[in-house]
Amino acid sequence: MILLFAVLSDFFVILFHSLKCSVSGVDTIKVSVKEGDSVTLNTGVTVTQKDRIRCFFNDNRIAEIIGGQSKIYTDVQFTERFRDRLKLDHQTGSLTIMNTRKADAGLYNLEIIFNGSSISFKIFIVDVTGVPAAQRDEQTKSVKEGESVTLDPGATKNPKDLLTWHFNEILVIANIAGDQSKICTDVQCEERFRDRLKLDNQTGSLTIMNTRTTDSGEYKLKITSSHISIQRRRRSATITSGKSFSVSVIAVPDPGLSSGAVAGIAVAGVLLAVAVTAGVVYCRRRILTAVPQNEDDGL
Repeated sequence: MILLFAVLSDFFVILFHSLKCSVSGVDTIKVSVKEGDSVTLNTGVTVTQKDRIRCFFNDNRIAEIIGGQSKIYTDVQFTERFRDRLKLDHQTGSLTIMNTRKADAGLYNLEIIFNGSSISFKIFIVDVTGVPAAQRDEQTKSVKEGESVTLDPGATKNPKDLLTWHFNEILVIANIAGDQSKICTDVQCEERFRDRLKLDNQTGSLTIMNTRTTDSGEYKLKITSSHISIQRRRRSATITSGKSFSVSVIAVPDPGLSSGAVAGIAVAGVLLAVAVTAGVVYCRRRILTAVPQNEDDGL
């Protein structure tokens, strides 16, 4: 019976792929993402080990989950296309495409077979738009120790987006959710940046004040936005974009003594030398005065 259902499900899947453009009632979502960003295609369900999920790209199977085990297909065609850029969520069956490229644009179909008894389809039409090289490249900021530096993503912030600033990929130093912002919510961040970070809730820009050499490193802003399905009125896709800044804080050498101080020391040295010389002359004269002169006995 199970084998029969599997055969029939495969048959209906093939039939569905042939007729999917005319199938009604299937949740079809259009998603636009910028080249280099990540996009998660959400199933909107919670799966069990008895469920089966298959992911197709332009009618070619690229990944699946069977019995709680996931598999990314690694034939030559898709190894080259999606090398190390696909990720499956075992809990939901959602598919994430990381570091998107223009060639990733196309039709994605997620098929969920619930406990061998029912099938659910979700179709995503993904468009990947090109980004100028100047915008993709990491921005470099150089600042002298003690100065301030502002890291501006240069984009209009959507109030519904979640913005998170990371330092050297590990430490979360700030985030903005809606109109609420938080800075340094853990001890490590507080010790490193105590009272020296400022967030702009309107633009998402981060300012580091009174910089130190230990502030040098990579700062990355991750922007997570959701695409809402109009038909189902729920989150259907999650897009994660990023902006990186390489910050270099240049140590300022000890300026030493000012020219006025040097001149003062020189004058003091001259006066001291004059005083010592005068003292020596005075002492010699006192010594000569104190010694009596011998009279000539022959006179």
